[in-house]
Amino acid sequence: MSDSPIRVMCVDDHRLMREGIALIIGLDPSLTVVAEASTGEEAVTHFVEQRPDVTLMDLQLPGMNGLQAINAIRRIQADARIIVLTMYAGDTSLYHALQAGARGYLLKDAVPQDLIRTIHEVHAGKKAIPPHVEAMLAEHDTRPLLTAREIEVLERLAKGMRNKEIGKSLRITEETVRAHIRSIFAKLSVHDRTAALAEALRRGIVRVEFVSPDDPPR
Repeated sequence: MSDSPIRVMCVDDHRLMREGIALIIGLDPSLTVVAEASTGEEAVTHFVEQRPDVTLMDLQLPGMNGLQAINAIRRIQADARIIVLTMYAGDTSLYHALQAGARGYLLKDAVPQDLIRTIHEVHAGKKAIPPHVEAMLAEHDTRPLLTAREIEVLERLAKGMRNKEIGKSLRITEETVRAHIRSIFAKLSVHDRTAALAEALRRGIVRVEFVSPDDPPR
């Protein structure tokens, strides 16, 4: 085994979060931060340049999001070790991240010792998933899974966009938008947009402050 420190890349769109993580890691001689990124695109570029041993990846990123960045990085290096680091303990976002190849999961309010331990476990080839998260994943497996397109539609519904606007944004017809919304309602076991957004928030599918008025698919 090499005595060299574990090389870590931190990906988060908040500078204070990146600097805080770098400070914690800097206190442990067995770890070192070799790259920081604020977007998914930067993460992929820095991964190619630095080839970190472990990547800490936020899911909510501008432009290319964390899930897309995970997929891109694993296309470059199939055994890339990635830990999802997020504010929101949503089962759907976590499910997709683990399906994309993430090896671990931590909330951003985790104590420093948990961060250090998780980095070491993932670097050693283990999966670092808390028991309560495993329970959420087991529950998730019994539910119909939303498609990537349906999640995109939900995200736009959460912004208050109408069917025509959603169709234009995604370059699909209004009828296709309505079909996606009907499918979303069925999979979430709801009957209107307000309930769909409430359930999506509960499951961590979307994160919003504003919920649009109730409006059935038209």
